[in-house]
Amino acid sequence: MAPSWWGRDARANGGGGTPVVVKMENPNWSISEVSASEVSAPDSPAGGGGGGGKAGRGKNARQITWVLLLKAHRAAGRLTGAASAALAVAAAARRRVAAGRTDSDAAPGENTALRTRFYGCIRVFLVLSLLLLAVEVAAHLQGWHLDVEEGLLAVDGLFAAAYAGWMRARLDYLAPPLQFLTNACVVLFLIQSVDRLVLCLGCFWIKLKGIKPVPLAAAKEDVEAGAEDFPMVLVQMPMCNEREVYQQSIGAVCSLDWPRSNFLVQVLDDSDDATTSALIKEEVEKWQREGVRIVYRHRVIRDGYKAGNLKSAMNCSYVKDYEFVVIFDADFQPQPDFLKRTVPHFKGKDDVGLVQARWSFVNKDENLLTRLQNVNLCFHFEVEQQVNGAFINFFGFNGTAGVWRIKALEDSGGWMERTTVEDMDIAVRAHLKGWKFVFLNDVECQCELPESYEAYRKQQHRWHSGPMQLFRLCFVDIIKSKIGFWKKFNLIFLFFLLRKLILPFYSFTLFCVILPMTMFVPEAELPAWVVCYIPATMSILNILPAPKSFPFIVPYLLFENTMSVTKFNAMISGLFQLGSAYEWVVTKKSGRSSEGDLVALVEKHSKQHRVGSAPNLDALTKEESNPKKDSKKKKHNRIYRKELALSFLLLTAAARSLLSAQGIHFYFLLFQGVSFLVVGLDLIGEQVE
Repeated sequence: MAPSWWGRDARANGGGGTPVVVKMENPNWSISEVSASEVSAPDSPAGGGGGGGKAGRGKNARQITWVLLLKAHRAAGRLTGAASAALAVAAAARRRVAAGRTDSDAAPGENTALRTRFYGCIRVFLVLSLLLLAVEVAAHLQGWHLDVEEGLLAVDGLFAAAYAGWMRARLDYLAPPLQFLTNACVVLFLIQSVDRLVLCLGCFWIKLKGIKPVPLAAAKEDVEAGAEDFPMVLVQMPMCNEREVYQQSIGAVCSLDWPRSNFLVQVLDDSDDATTSALIKEEVEKWQREGVRIVYRHRVIRDGYKAGNLKSAMNCSYVKDYEFVVIFDADFQPQPDFLKRTVPHFKGKDDVGLVQARWSFVNKDENLLTRLQNVNLCFHFEVEQQVNGAFINFFGFNGTAGVWRIKALEDSGGWMERTTVEDMDIAVRAHLKGWKFVFLNDVECQCELPESYEAYRKQQHRWHSGPMQLFRLCFVDIIKSKIGFWKKFNLIFLFFLLRKLILPFYSFTLFCVILPMTMFVPEAELPAWVVCYIPATMSILNILPAPKSFPFIVPYLLFENTMSVTKFNAMISGLFQLGSAYEWVVTKKSGRSSEGDLVALVEKHSKQHRVGSAPNLDALTKEESNPKKDSKKKKHNRIYRKELALSFLLLTAAARSLLSAQGIHFYFLLFQGVSFLVVGLDLIGEQVE
């Protein structure tokens, strides 16, 4: 409520004018104005003339002053809130540094040689940039005009001579090759931008014309229909230590709306944790008692990771009785009508080898990291997969939520353990054999996104090193294949080179290496439209399939450039078989998607009197509250050295750009450096416990 002296001042000034009620709320003050007629008191000394007007004006002036003061207090409160947030971030960063945990800690069996060399190169660039910044600042304080060639010979002294020599070397030896590399990367950038624009136009055309795959005949609702309407389907669920998500995924698959006699579920468990294996096996036995045809397979030796697991399962003698196989990873939860909406697309189309559904994400709004991943993956499915499926009948298999014709798998050579992207491998080999693919954008399968940067980083490393391994292995096969020239061109140049090699190469080289170098070698120029306008346009195109993510367009652009260091490192290691090229780390799941689904599953089975097959929520709650188990599973935040070193490098280049009035380059370097700093200190996303 308003202070008492406010009322006394108002009454002392005649009681007229506009009363102002001030509410004190912590931390801000809110102001509400109540209008009243401005009339002079009848006993006013001014007699309603100029004296009353002066008093009113004086009073209103004081009120306006108080209003401005209160608004200034509100602004100060907001600044205080921003300062508190900054202090919280600083405290979190201090805890990261004090803990001393970095990404130098190697996983079991991991080769860190390439990672160490890469970090060493970045550190050398950082030291050089700091040294050059000190030199440029010293030269600037001397009042030398850094851009005037004629002034090179006019300076005296040892330091001046050394600086003049540096200027000549920079002009004659460093600028030309740097400018050449800059121009080459700009050309690659433009080519990739044109490819992205063509894909977006193709997606727009699909929406405009209503193009979508249509099955010749839908599966009948009558479960008593013959085998010709419900072919035999094998459902495979590869998993490895998936303790957080196995229950709801098995439950969702066993609830598929398909005659039970016509589908078999294989739970392919590669877990090396005995407790997890026992829990998964127990869950399978529960569904077996419910009459579901489901089997449990466990491999002791995990040769070939997921590819080896699937290959082993396909060698079972009963597989010959099935026509199709559908694969679901451990965190995927298909809708009951999944098979009825996908399998009919094979009928009457003997050349169709794969029907792929898109993914949807139950935790896309969990934190900033999942929101940015959602933008990327929405573009991948909505634009890349849909356009390629509609116009050339080929795209990369996503490894899950897809139905394969078993004949196509066998004709293509089956699963191979030669790369970490077995899904892309089988898709390329099937394409070379002439099989066609169908993408269903309107059929979704729920899954979850990595919520921690550590998990996302390892996933992206595998997704970008594997394609380069595969390209080395299948390049000759593509050249020798009997497919048409344009299909070979699409496979070699667009699918592999442009989208898997050139994209991470120019993203890292152009924005993380060349741009800061041009600040220290200003004779080599990087146009502003390359730094700002084209990336902004491409980001807008990328975010169109996820319009609700438009408020995150700037963080998305910055984060994509930040991830380029991980993608570039992975691409190099896969292309040259270096470091952790064959490292396979299972993406950590949080099990967050299971919370609502398990409750729904319990309700569903309670109505159907399937008490034995319902997940034990009480046991789960008790298990989650067990501090001993939680302490074993707890993961800690780390400091990521490459990202942190690049942050300091970009911020140093931003400081250097101020000496030459570089304009938009300064702001880009500043914000990109802050983005690297946030990621390097692991302040994005949440760690999974």
